[in-house]
Amino acid sequence: MPDDLDALRNVRAQALQLLTDVTAQPKPTYTVDGQSVAWEAYLAQLRATLDWCDAKLAAGEIFEISTRART
Repeated sequence: MPDDLDALRNVRAQALQLLTDVTAQPKPTYTVDGQSVAWEAYLAQLRATLDWCDAKLAAGEIFEISTRART
């Protein structure tokens, strides 16, 4: 069973793939039969998802602080 960090890495990878796909063939925002498709908002949401995942992954990674004491 994957842990939380693995799940976050998976979500990040999926969002990055979607972002790559959307930017490879950019489309304008449009409305069809009263339904609006806002590609810029979708792109912004994917970027926000990546930022959120990056922040959560950075907070969850193990880190080391080295210090020196003198007397």
